Amino acid sequence: MKIHGPGSELCALSSVQAMAVLLPEVAGHPNRTPFEGVLTRVDEPSTRPPAGARGHRVLLTRAAALAALPSLLGMAVDYAPSWDGHDARRKCGIITHADVEGSRLCVAGYLYAKDFPEVERQVRQSAPGSMGMSWELADAHVEDMRAEIWTLTRATFTGAAILLREKAAYRNTSFEIRPQRCRTLAAHASRCERPHPREGAATAFRNSSIRKDNSWKPREKAWAR
Repeated sequence: MKIHGPGSELCALSSVQAMAVLLPEVAGHPNRTPFEGVLTRVDEPSTRPPAGARGHRVLLTRAAALAALPSLLGMAVDYAPSWDGHDARRKCGIITHADVEGSRLCVAGYLYAKDFPEVERQVRQSAPGSMGMSWELADAHVEDMRAEIWTLTRATFTGAAILLREKAAYRNTSFEIRPQRCRTLAAHASRCERPHPREGAATAFRNSSIRKDNSWKPREKAWAR
């Protein structure tokens, strides 16, 4: 990931809180297993610093999260066999729904269960609440790189990883197999049929390696020197 200089102002998108894409219904599709999860928390600092953030915890603002919702749709979820990070070449599913509910940025979509049976098996056999998620970003702008907590005021989501919750920068994330399809915006408001059971301008990040959580390579913006 790399860091750019100050960018243009964001437009407020407070009236938009959920987005989804419609996929045609295919009863009993062997390669579509529905999932839902909490990708991250908004307006809350991360539990620990993400790899590459120079030891800084990070905070994604609600405005940035709302503005970035469209970039989540159609992006892949990936996993590392060790379940502790990211591997962009192991794209095991797709995100079709993104929603900001309070402090939670919720996502839903489908796992490619036939192609990646080990992923579905891991999620189903893990202890309840033990799996989480981690975002992957590009063009994420930090308000002040000198601050103790880096505040992200703009971002583009490029994907997400499924991993053990204890390994995620945000401990209050989740990932689980969903027993029924989530309604899209066109079908019913913007909420899933089953509520989630747990509640719990200065930089840009671009990933150039497979292990995305270890690839932040920021450079100071001119005005921060």
